Amino acid sequence: MSQRMIRQFMEMVQIDSESGDEARFMNYLLAEFKKMGAAAKKDAYGNLVAKLPALNSKSKEPVLLSCHGDTVKPGKGIRPKLAKGVIRSGGDTILGADDKAGIAEMLEALRLARVRPPIEVAISRQEEVGLHGVKNLDFKLLRARRGFLLDNDTLDTIVIGGPSYFAIDVEVQGRSAHAGMEPEKGINAIAAAARAIAALKLGRLDHETTANVGVISGGIIRNGVPATACFLAECRSLNHKKAQALANEMERIIQREVAKAGAKAAVKIDNLCKAVEIAPDAWTVVTAQQALKTVGIRARTTFITGFTDASIYNNRGIEMAVVGIGARDEHSTSEHIHVADMEKALAMLIEILRLSAE
Repeated sequence: MSQRMIRQFMEMVQIDSESGDEARFMNYLLAEFKKMGAAAKKDAYGNLVAKLPALNSKSKEPVLLSCHGDTVKPGKGIRPKLAKGVIRSGGDTILGADDKAGIAEMLEALRLARVRPPIEVAISRQEEVGLHGVKNLDFKLLRARRGFLLDNDTLDTIVIGGPSYFAIDVEVQGRSAHAGMEPEKGINAIAAAARAIAALKLGRLDHETTANVGVISGGIIRNGVPATACFLAECRSLNHKKAQALANEMERIIQREVAKAGAKAAVKIDNLCKAVEIAPDAWTVVTAQQALKTVGIRARTTFITGFTDASIYNNRGIEMAVVGIGARDEHSTSEHIHVADMEKALAMLIEILRLSAE
């Protein structure tokens, strides 16, 4: 067992880095890469970019390795525990294996690999809240045209496609009034928002399309007809035109239903990423599959309706396959990771570096 990798992973998850509060952790990584002899810096947005020369290889073409440095909430005060080969949090926070397990595995692979091509590393911030880091990454710092994103959970799948994603922010404007004395003079913004939400088609709409309302808020006092209410919705699909059409349909339904309630709605739609896929026989996919065979895993390709930084890389012309890191139950307080899976991911990465150097 790579004691150093496990020790460093458990050290890293104790550094708070919820989205938007990653600076301390990024500075920690900056120091780590410099210890390895890498040329490392942060770009203007706070993303980390590091470069290492080839080792025992004549390869001139760099390979990009990428992870994200932020975590979801609750991610403050994480206290990891290792028992019977499994690392968990204390139960009141996430663990942060997404994506710090990937970072720990990457760092150890770079330390242990005897052969590698020129390496470029990009660690983004604010991935969990809309891929903001990679969208603002200074791509002029990168020369690689292919690479691997370490941000998939299972080791036996390689993600080759992700969805178009639309964030839909809604503010409903009604009219305030005293709820007991003169409710008829008010227009209940919460009721109008609820009417709109009830009319939306939510959940899994087909094999490649989903929609959701995740947050609703409104009102300030119990005995007042609320004048405003807000809710946050989303839709996504592996088919961009379908996602666009669904976002437009959701806006039409919201406007129609809110108007029927006598209120008004301001709807903001933001296309955070566009559907993209790479070929099942792309170099990155084949290389990852070959590397996984060395640890007894026959990996299959898959598409996900979650989104990763790979969507932005591929849309920018950098071929990126998403490989597994071994995390389980991400984005929950039951998140955990098996040490054995981290060891397999480490072996996979070392073999990817060897194959990439040929």
